[in-house]
Amino acid sequence: MSVDTLTSPGGVKARPQKYLPKWFNLAAIAVALVLGVFVAQVAGSGVGGTLTFLAVYFLIVIVAGFSVEGRRYGTDRLMTSVIVGTFIAAVIPLVSLLWTVFVQGWSRMTAGGFFTATTFGQSDPNAVTGAGHAVVGTFLITGMAALIAVPLGILTAVYLVEYGRGILARVTTFMVDIMTGIPSIVAGLFAAAMIPMINQALFGQAQFKNGFAGAIALVVLMTPIVVRNTEEMLRLVPNELREASYALGVTKAGTIVRVVLRTALSGIVSGVFIATARIIGESAPLMITAGTTDFYNYNIFQNQMYTLPVYVYNQYKSGNSAEAWAGALLLILIVLILNLLARFIAKKFAPAGEK
Repeated sequence: MSVDTLTSPGGVKARPQKYLPKWFNLAAIAVALVLGVFVAQVAGSGVGGTLTFLAVYFLIVIVAGFSVEGRRYGTDRLMTSVIVGTFIAAVIPLVSLLWTVFVQGWSRMTAGGFFTATTFGQSDPNAVTGAGHAVVGTFLITGMAALIAVPLGILTAVYLVEYGRGILARVTTFMVDIMTGIPSIVAGLFAAAMIPMINQALFGQAQFKNGFAGAIALVVLMTPIVVRNTEEMLRLVPNELREASYALGVTKAGTIVRVVLRTALSGIVSGVFIATARIIGESAPLMITAGTTDFYNYNIFQNQMYTLPVYVYNQYKSGNSAEAWAGALLLILIVLILNLLARFIAKKFAPAGEK
C-alpha cells in the first residue's frame, strides 16, 4: 500500500491519500476465479461459476477500494473492475466452448480417413467413414458464392460512394440494409424457389437441389456484408487524393481504379475474408438447397452436394457425436484461418502511414 501526502493551495496539508498495491486487481481476479471454478465444479454449472466469479471479484474491489482509497479512487477502481470483470466473464464461455470442441473433436479429426472417406456405409461399424466429401462441397460452394458476391458487392459499393445520387442510391442503400439482417433460412428459400425456375427455362428440367443453389443462397447473405465493408473502406479514402488525381487529368473511372480502390485494397480484401468466414458455417440454407449425399460430387451444377455445417447437424442428429465434434472443430479452424488471413492482409498491404 502506498501513501501520498496531498497539499492544498493554501499550504495546508490534507489527509494522506492511500492506494492499494498495483497487484491488487490481479490478486482479486485470481481469488474470484478459484472460487468461481470451485462453484462450477460443485454445482456442475458454468453459469453459476461465472456469476460467483463476478460477485466475489466486485465484492473484494468494493470493500477494499472504498475502505482504503476512499470514495473517489474507490469509484474509479470499481468502474475499471466492472469493465475488466465483464470482459473476463464474456471470454470464459468462449474459452470453455473452444476447449470443449477441441477436446471432443481433435482425436476423431486426426484419425485416419476423416479427410478422405465419406459417410457411405456409416451404418456398418467396421466401415471407415469421414467428411472428405463435405469438405470438398464446402469449399466449392463457398468459392462459387465468393466468386459471385465479391465483384457484385464491390461494384455496388463503388456506385453508392462514387456515383450514387437520387432515389436509386437511396433504394439500393435501403435494400442492402434489409439484406444485412435477413434470416439465413429466407435466403435458402429464395434460392430454392429461383434455381428450379432458371433450370427449367435454360435446361428444360426443374432440378431442385444442387451446389449452385446453395451458392446462390450464400450470395444473398454475403453480398450485403461485402457492400457495407467496401463502402466504409472507400469513404475512408481522403477526398484530397481524388482531387489531386483529377487535377492531373485522370478520369473519374481511372481515379477510382488507380487511386481509390488501390488505397482501400487492404481493407476490402480483409473484409472479403471476414464475409467468407461469416457464410461458411451456415447450415439452414444449405440443407434446403444443396442437400446431402454419401459420395463425392465435384460438379456444382448437378446433383446434391454435402457441406460441413450440414454434416455436423446430421451426424449429431444421428447420434455420432464424435463425428459432429470433429466437423465443428474443422469449421472453427477454417474460420480462424480466414480471420488470421484477413488481419495479415490488412496489416501487410495497408498504406504506409497506417501500419
